[in-house]
Parts: sequence; structure tokens; C-alpha cells
Amino acid sequence: MKILVINAGSSSLKYQLMDPDTGDVFAKGLCERIGIDGRLTHKVPATGKKVEKDLPMPTHSEAIEAVLGILVDPENGVVASVDEIDAVGHRVLHGGSKFTASCLIDDACKQAIRDCIPLGPLHNPANLMGIEACQTVMPGKPQVAVFDTAFHMTMPPKAYRYAIPDEYYDNDSIRRYGFHGTSHRYIAQRVAELMGRSDLRVINCHLGNGSSLCAIKDGQCQDTSMGLGPLAGVPMGTRAGDVDTTVVQYIMNTYNKSIDEVFTLLNKKSGVYALSGGLSSDFRDLEAGAKDGNEKCKLALEKFSYEVKKYVGAYAAALGGLDVLVFTAGVGENGPATRAAVCDGLEFLGVKLDPEKNAQRGKEMIISAPDSKVTVWVIPTNEELVIAQDTKALSQQ
Repeated sequence: MKILVINAGSSSLKYQLMDPDTGDVFAKGLCERIGIDGRLTHKVPATGKKVEKDLPMPTHSEAIEAVLGILVDPENGVVASVDEIDAVGHRVLHGGSKFTASCLIDDACKQAIRDCIPLGPLHNPANLMGIEACQTVMPGKPQVAVFDTAFHMTMPPKAYRYAIPDEYYDNDSIRRYGFHGTSHRYIAQRVAELMGRSDLRVINCHLGNGSSLCAIKDGQCQDTSMGLGPLAGVPMGTRAGDVDTTVVQYIMNTYNKSIDEVFTLLNKKSGVYALSGGLSSDFRDLEAGAKDGNEKCKLALEKFSYEVKKYVGAYAAALGGLDVLVFTAGVGENGPATRAAVCDGLEFLGVKLDPEKNAQRGKEMIISAPDSKVTVWVIPTNEELVIAQDTKALSQQ
């Protein structure tokens, strides 16, 4: 079976054509600069072939047409016909409280995604554009929406409610939602497979340019660090993470800035990028700078690992203990120094790293010492596989 996985942004569209049973990726790529001049990058993992083309993409429909065109291209494609694609799975950022699981896309589903635009104003409109473009170009193909928030819908009220008046929750659905849910769900399932049991207390650290932590018990989310939007939690590449809201008021009043200007600052100009003095939001650049003696880079890295460590401690308390600690995503999978810094001082929880194992990068492995009470894993995430598997299951119903 072949599933096309789509992740549509406002001016970009990522895709993978994959087998949901084996996880094999036949082809993957990126359409970018949609609405401007358009560029397609297409890769075939089995052969190592890479194709880059400048193509007009005034809308997402032309981007989808370009994707289908390259997939069936006699020289660079991987299928003879679009008919070989069985279904399409879409990553959708925000499902609000309406969606606790993935669903087949119909008019009611699309309307519910529209209803969640106030909660996901940057992503949901783009996700809808991707869905409608696929429906236009691939009429009749089953389409499935997989929501980034769905995994977190098992949180209890004490975790997801904010301590604000009821009217804002009752009328506007203001609460903690959390994101990276498809990644956290994949890790929860994979940990259970690797450990041979599901009755585990797990903290998953999804660390990258966007970062979030998730407290998982018996395979279900109990708490997560992002909130109503993806700005909350630990500092990230350019996002500030948790900030006293008085800071927002102070900057607005002192510098005569609008709320939108301050939120742009907190989302696009803060995080480790700001702490490094504007040097970079890339952790590789920060590590290089720190090795060269750049004190701002050192502070950025120390602040990041410190905040992650604080969340690990808090979630271990919330879970009543800790069985497994997982590092995933770009920094989690490829950042031995960050992993070591996060784990340093967690010996009281039973965390003990093996330095030699931790020095490795980018593969599934245990990095804890044999006598560590907590098993520490590095597990590469695979959100696309979760989307493909849900799409297969729902399209066959």
C-alpha cells in the first residue's frame, strides 16, 4: 500500500510517499516559495537521487500537481500512475477539543478545522489549503486528517485548565492543548514495543528548533509543556518559552509596541537565538561558538538544558516516578552534549548515562548505564509513519 503524507504550511508543502506497514519511504520532498516563484526538491532514498526544479506554484493546487508530476515522472518518479497512491494523510496542527483521534476528511471535518482557526491561526488555514488542493487534484482519493493536538486530549483537567475565569474556557475553549502530539504518540508506542510493556512512566523530550516535553503514563499523555499555542514551555530556536506575562505588558508600555509586535518578538526573535546575541538559532552553531569561548552561546545552551531538566523533574513528580526518559527530534537525536547536560543532576531520580553510548548520534539506542534505575533512550521520531498508519486504517474502513 502507498500513502502520500502531506504537511502543508502557508508557503510550503512537505511530502512523503511511504508504505505504512514497513515504514519504507519511496520518495519525499518539499515545495517551497508557494505563491512567489515556486521550487520543488524531490528525493528518492532508495537510489539517493535528488532533483531540484523551479516551477510556478501560485497556489497549493499547483504544488500538489508538481508533487504528483514528479512522483510519476518516468526518469525521477517512483510510481507509474497516481492510481497507485491509495490515500492521502494530512498533518493538521489544531483540532481543539473536538478531535481526540484522526478522522476521514469530509465537509464536517473541514468545517471543524475552520472552527479551530482562532486557536491555530498560522497553521490551520494552510492545512486546509493542502487538503482542498489534494481534493481538487486527486478527486475520490480517501483523505485523512491527523491532528497534532489529539494525543494530548487524555490530559486531566488539573493539567489542561488554566487558572482563569470559567467564561474563557466555556466560551472560547482556552486551555492547554499541546503540540508535537504525533511525535509524542509515536514515541509512546515505540517505547512500549522496545520495553515489552505499556505500563510505563515515560518523559519524552522532543528537542529541536521547536521543543516540547510530554509526561506519559500507560501510553497516555498526562501533561505537556506547550499550551494554547506552541510558544509555551522550554526556550526554543526563536521562541521564548515560558515568560511572565508582565514582560509582555512592560515591553508594550515601555516601547510603544502592539501585542502583535511583542508576539512576533517572542516567537521569531527570542529563544536561544536571542540569548546567543542573535548569532544563531541552530544548536550546532551554538555548540561551535561555546567551544570558541563565546559566553552568550554558553548561556543559551545552559539555559536550554536547565529548563528541560526542570520539566523532567516536574513531570517525574507528576507521574509519581520515572521508568523511561526519551530524547527525540533534531537536537534530542543528535545532541550528545545537550543530553548529558539535561541528565546531569538527575541522579536522584535514578538517571545515569553511559558517556560512550551517549556520544553516538542519530540512531535508536539506550544511552543509560547498566546500573541506571531509569532507562534512557534515544529514539528517532517518525511522525509521517503515524500519519500513514492512521490513513491506512481509516481509509480501509
